[in-house]
Amino acid sequence: MPADGLLLVGPGHALHGMSSRLSRAGSAQQKLDFLALEPLLKMAEEAAVSEPNSLDSPRSLLKTLFLRKSKTKPNGKKPPTEEKKQYLETEYTKVRVVDFDLKELVVLPTEIDLNEWLASNTTTFFNLINLQYSTISEFCTGDTCQAMTACNTTYYWYDEKGKKTKCTAPQYVDFVMSLVQKLVTDEDIFPTKYGKEFPNAFDTLVKKICKYLFHVLAHIYWAHYRETVAMDLHGHLNTLYTHFIVFVREFNLVDPKETVIMDDLSEVLCAPLPPAQNHVTER
Repeated sequence: MPADGLLLVGPGHALHGMSSRLSRAGSAQQKLDFLALEPLLKMAEEAAVSEPNSLDSPRSLLKTLFLRKSKTKPNGKKPPTEEKKQYLETEYTKVRVVDFDLKELVVLPTEIDLNEWLASNTTTFFNLINLQYSTISEFCTGDTCQAMTACNTTYYWYDEKGKKTKCTAPQYVDFVMSLVQKLVTDEDIFPTKYGKEFPNAFDTLVKKICKYLFHVLAHIYWAHYRETVAMDLHGHLNTLYTHFIVFVREFNLVDPKETVIMDDLSEVLCAPLPPAQNHVTER
């Protein structure tokens, strides 16, 4: 079992390790491991030259690194650059908070009703993904994330009338979390009382929820992975993402066409860990 109470992925559990780490730190931005993040140090040195008064605190350092405007060519267009996915680098993908096959956790237990299992796991993933997003929420703003994007995909929100709306990432995530919160607390949809039946279209609602939760995870990786690494929370994110992906694959809850944009990461993280190497983060 990982140190510091980090076993967090079973149904009904919360990100205890993450929340306790953040509460001990007082502020997540103050828990930066600068020595372990050489690329950030290099950026910080450059920032110190161009903006000498912006590095008074870890919070202002992060804002300097992640929120300052990019330099552009005289014509106003950004120079073409090839996107490098930091989250695919081995030094980051190997960091997890558990060292066993997460597929064992998602298989439907004997004598457990399928809908009960889907409801329990879906509610758990909603809580964990909401908590994971909260750690980077102050960096996900209308200015930094003017659209809800992941890789080359932009997500649009559709209201109850089917009206398509382009919104900022924080607005989109707020729509997602508000909708899911409403669904999972509705006794007629997610019944908790003995003898109450699940609705006929329950699996359809679960698929809708999982699709939206995937969008949030994909955005965190695409737009806020550097902040996640800087706060030393990428092990939690990797574990949560892996657990979520093996779950939705087990019960065919998300169309593969939806998740294809993150297939490169999914294949790396969902591959069994070598038995001779323990990648559990130790504190």
